[in-house]
Amino acid sequence: MAFETIFQELAFRNLRVKNRIFRSNISGRFDNYDGSGSQTRINWETKFARGGVGAIISSFVPVRVRGRIIPNYAMIDGDDKIPFWRAVGEAVHEHDCRFILQLSHSGRQQDIAGIENQHKRALSSTNQTESFHGLLAQAMTVDEIRQTVNDFAEGARRARDAGLDGVELHGANGYLITQFLSSAINDRTDEYGGSLENRARFVREIVRAIRAKVGADFHLQVKISAADYNNAIFFWEKKGTTLKDSIQVCNWLVEEGVDAIHVSSGNMFPHPRNPMGGFPVEHAVRWYDTMLSSGIHTQRNYFMMRNPLMRRVFLYLWHRSQERPENIEGALTKEAHAIRDSIRKLRSDVPVICTGGFQTASKICSVIDRGDCDAVSIARPLVANNDMVRYFERGEELPEKKRCTYCNRCLLNALENPLACYEPVRFDYDYDAMTKEALSVFKPAPFR
Repeated sequence: MAFETIFQELAFRNLRVKNRIFRSNISGRFDNYDGSGSQTRINWETKFARGGVGAIISSFVPVRVRGRIIPNYAMIDGDDKIPFWRAVGEAVHEHDCRFILQLSHSGRQQDIAGIENQHKRALSSTNQTESFHGLLAQAMTVDEIRQTVNDFAEGARRARDAGLDGVELHGANGYLITQFLSSAINDRTDEYGGSLENRARFVREIVRAIRAKVGADFHLQVKISAADYNNAIFFWEKKGTTLKDSIQVCNWLVEEGVDAIHVSSGNMFPHPRNPMGGFPVEHAVRWYDTMLSSGIHTQRNYFMMRNPLMRRVFLYLWHRSQERPENIEGALTKEAHAIRDSIRKLRSDVPVICTGGFQTASKICSVIDRGDCDAVSIARPLVANNDMVRYFERGEELPEKKRCTYCNRCLLNALENPLACYEPVRFDYDYDAMTKEALSVFKPAPFR
């Protein structure tokens, strides 16, 4: 086989995956407003399982309604959600694909509060207003922290009861766990703030609570930002958590009993370094239409994007710390390598998964073969090509014309349109074909 490395089985302590390709956490508003799941969600996940990925990491799944980013994402906040997630797992398992549910909490990063949260400030590690969107927050009390720790543990228990293959804690990209870990966000003076050990207390307590609830034989991994790059847009801001900090946190997590580390970047979403690539302003303007009332800076950003002169300033600030386009694929492998080297001194059976624009089979093989990581997770390129793994099975790289361009139109459409590829060049500017592909996720429909 031309790309044999990709198709080697990956063994975790409690899980075996048929190949080294994971669909990373990405999703649109496919579910019901109340957090119950839909057939569309099952269709969405099945597309990738059918396409050959070894495992799917679900989209952001809130453990509590107070912690959702936006409505219309399926939640795991009650036992009534177990049957739906069981149905998702069964559909994915039909294709010999594993399903890992991502346990999540927005913290202050709440793009659309929804009716349940619209009169409340979002819970966070801090009272500070988020600097880019201007999202308001209030620092959690110790009782609220304990309740949230229990929410995560109960979410893991429900995932296990649903017959899923494991869970991932979303500790990256600016959500609640990041808000505790980040030295640029967490300004607490109690036992959950200050030193790195104190800032990591929250996620370590979650891991312990999950292990106490589900035992040692259920797969548990953590997604973490290797570095914050909190000053990526506004240079006067604090830098935040460093790679050195994250290596220490990962060591602690391994000691607490996690089975894998998933490496990402950034402490908000979207972020100039996650996902790297374009910032299509015409789509972002529509996105901000939806978010205008969410934060105190959203109107500022909206008018910057609409004004031709200010747009140039905005795009300069956004792109100034990014990798060049040719360096996007595998941009986090150095960080993943450093984390992997460190944790393997503690336990050799804790694989590292790395995200970062992967879509070239030879590149994926090279980063695994040289020990940068043990598997890769992919989001946007798999949205563009659900059948990517089938190309690799045939010993082919993706054709240039089919490749993801990292334009990020998929993500900047996701608040109001079905999550799909909206790069017109990939469809030869056939907008009907592009629309048909975007709407394919709604088939089969729930009612016939």
